[in-house]
Amino acid sequence: MKSMALQMFPIIEPDPNHTKLHLASEGLEAIKRITNPIAAVAVIGPYRSGKSFLLNQLLSLSCYEGFGVGHMRDTKTKGIWVWGTPVELDINGVKTSVFYLDTEGFESIGKSNVYDDRIFALATVLSSVLIYNLPETIREADISRLSFAVELAEEFYGRVKGQDVAFEPAKLLWLIQRDFLQGKSVQEMANEALQHVPNNDGDRNIDQVNQIRDSLAIMGDNSTAFSLPQPHLLRTKLCDMKDGELDPVYVKKRDQLKELVASIIRPKVVQGRPLNGKEFVAFLEQILEALNKGEIPSTGSLVEVFNKGILERCLKLYSEMMAKLPLPLSEKSLQNVHENSKGEAMKSFDEQHFGRHHAKRSVMQLDEEIEKVHKNFVMANEYQSAKLCEALYSRCEDRMDQLQVLRLPSMAKFNAGFLQCNQSFEHECVGPSKANYELRMMKMMGKSKSSFIKEYNHRLFNWLVAFSLVMVVVGRFIIKFILIEIGAWILFIFLETYTRMFWSAESLYYNPVWHFIVAAWETLVYSPFLDLDRWAIPLGLVAAILVVYWRCYGRRKHGSQWLLPLYKNPKGGTHRPRTD
Repeated sequence: MKSMALQMFPIIEPDPNHTKLHLASEGLEAIKRITNPIAAVAVIGPYRSGKSFLLNQLLSLSCYEGFGVGHMRDTKTKGIWVWGTPVELDINGVKTSVFYLDTEGFESIGKSNVYDDRIFALATVLSSVLIYNLPETIREADISRLSFAVELAEEFYGRVKGQDVAFEPAKLLWLIQRDFLQGKSVQEMANEALQHVPNNDGDRNIDQVNQIRDSLAIMGDNSTAFSLPQPHLLRTKLCDMKDGELDPVYVKKRDQLKELVASIIRPKVVQGRPLNGKEFVAFLEQILEALNKGEIPSTGSLVEVFNKGILERCLKLYSEMMAKLPLPLSEKSLQNVHENSKGEAMKSFDEQHFGRHHAKRSVMQLDEEIEKVHKNFVMANEYQSAKLCEALYSRCEDRMDQLQVLRLPSMAKFNAGFLQCNQSFEHECVGPSKANYELRMMKMMGKSKSSFIKEYNHRLFNWLVAFSLVMVVVGRFIIKFILIEIGAWILFIFLETYTRMFWSAESLYYNPVWHFIVAAWETLVYSPFLDLDRWAIPLGLVAAILVVYWRCYGRRKHGSQWLLPLYKNPKGGTHRPRTD
């Protein structure tokens, strides 16, 4: 790459169709190395209006040293070019590097109006001073083109006092090149051009131009007008002429123009601070992305670019607040937290966002993004709720299956487990899946209870029959308490004969005697202090140990002191085996 000094290079170039713009890498790296605050002076206007010549005059350069000047009908400058050597100025005690920008002329052959709008918009946003170079007079088309500058002023410059603006719009300098003003000053001409046009017929186009005229008042002292006479009648020979050959009035006015431009130049300020070279290029990339968005460049696109980072931060704030939630939650609780978090995010955006009118689109975009994140949290809440409720449901289902196969059937124990499952599920299962799983729980619990009740009496009857036989064996052969054996036989005979002879299976379970037996069984088997089903085996082992101990040692010490009648061994045969 050539040295940056004493040359011009493109920073923005058009695509082949002259519809959109892209960055030209040549020279941008050199701009990035500038550490001083940067300001840009851009000249815009119709093609063949002398923009490049004017820039050379402002830079005190000849046509052969500075920007190329074309005399042919096609435009010489394509896109936006910059003079490689910045002018160093001291502005309010701050050393500032000033670049001069040459732009492609408007209304040339083979280009669309949209392309002209993009060039104008980019020059408006990038520059600190925007020189609108107009031959002869101000036309309606020129006023209409300023609508973009007006929108920028409304959106970005009309901020609440005390807050940083996204960027300050360029100082607009109307430069009218003509010889005679018919007794009027150039400022009077500009003011007259900006007056309302009568619209008795209600023409919409005239209304629109009049609205632009009204809006230009917003810019206030942000715009000024200046006249510049023709330097010489032989326009095609201007590049070969020295200052002494030019019209002295022109030379005087040109020098005044230089002083005026230098007096209104300010560093380019974005979001409250002046840009250096690297930041200026990054700013250029942002603006270019916004202007190329869609078919027509708009202030709304710029607002979106500047609000993009703020929008992302506010969305992150919402996401972080929602991420603190211990999912799952009830739908009402989740909705309340969503509304509170959304309110905080929107409040933060309102305090920081750029733009006044077009910011509504960014607000809508933030709302849409928040709703997308909220939808993800709703789905996550549904998943976590289903996962939790499914685990609780499975735990209760397993518990009901365990109660179905108790070693010692107990209605009290089943009811206690049934109640515990219901309470734990009701307390712990939360979220949108709760209603669905409640229905499943009701069906499963009802089915389990019906099955348990159906089998309970039958299992208890069989268990009592087996218990009576076991006690017969224990009373006769192990403990040898005759009363225990007799009681066991009575229970066995009652269960196997009397109930079958006098009661049916159904009537047995409704008989008061059976209810008494069940009540006694329930009291013995399960209570809040003792669960015999759980301790049956340990207690059985302890009982067996006690019986063995009694058989081996207890009878020697207490043989004649037992109150209950025992079986007696035959006389004279203490150690003889007993025969029955």
